Amino acid sequence: MDQDMKDSMFGALENVIDPELGIDIVNLGLVYDVDLDEEGLATVTMTLTSMGCPLGPVIVDQVNTALGELPEVKSTNVNIVWNPPWSKDRMSRYAKMALGVR
Repeated sequence: MDQDMKDSMFGALENVIDPELGIDIVNLGLVYDVDLDEEGLATVTMTLTSMGCPLGPVIVDQVNTALGELPEVKSTNVNIVWNPPWSKDRMSRYAKMALGVR
């Protein structure tokens, strides 16, 4: 998979907003990796801000929808991982400023 495709996938995922924080999952640092195989299966490795996040299924659904808008993507597999654990350090400068995190 080339860098342009990876950028396109990350760009699509910037449309997925964490309902609790109101910021997209890319800027929050929740997306660890994306991949696309030759058959059009997109694999997203990501985490959630907390293990008990009740909105996990909603976010996964939005990830499927966002990536489904890319013509190259035929199906999506979302892997939720807890290692490495998410921390505020993974957030972009934009997300930190928006949430007032120093």
